[in-house]
Amino acid sequence: MRIVSLAAVAALLTAGGPLAAQNAVKIGYIHSQAIIAQDPDWQAAQKQFEQEMVPWQNELSRIEEEISTMLAAYQQQQVTLTPAARRERQQQIVQRQRQYQQRMFEIEQEAQRRQQELVQPIMERVNAVIQQIRTEGNYTFIFDASAGGLIAADEAFDLTDEVVRRLAAARAGDGGGA
Repeated sequence: MRIVSLAAVAALLTAGGPLAAQNAVKIGYIHSQAIIAQDPDWQAAQKQFEQEMVPWQNELSRIEEEISTMLAAYQQQQVTLTPAARRERQQQIVQRQRQYQQRMFEIEQEAQRRQQELVQPIMERVNAVIQQIRTEGNYTFIFDASAGGLIAADEAFDLTDEVVRRLAAARAGDGGGA
């Protein structure tokens, strides 16, 4: 959900002239975190994402254990190793740590892609409802208070419950799912 600079809104609100007189500015806001917290589809997507992360977390844990074992063995044996053997062991440990870092980066990238894949249809549905409310209510702007740009506002302009109600109605009309 996008947030527009409050300075830009203030400039629009204070701009005089015939355009400002013809089009009254109407502003509303939502709490996106409250909306998604109540959305069963979001909760299901989050649960699915967490389940899909388990094998990756296990893989990283195995590599961490392997590095710990390599370090412990090196520390126990380093006194008896020749300088060349010590350097070789150190290089092996460093190499494995680099591999771990690379794999962790790959997993993070894949996890972000997968989470986006799971969340995108839900966000499109939420944004469509917000856009529908904006159009029907002739709102000029609808801000997301959860995004941190809204400092204080009259609760009469809070559209969160309306968005949640419409999402629930749409879900019920769909037979319970997106």
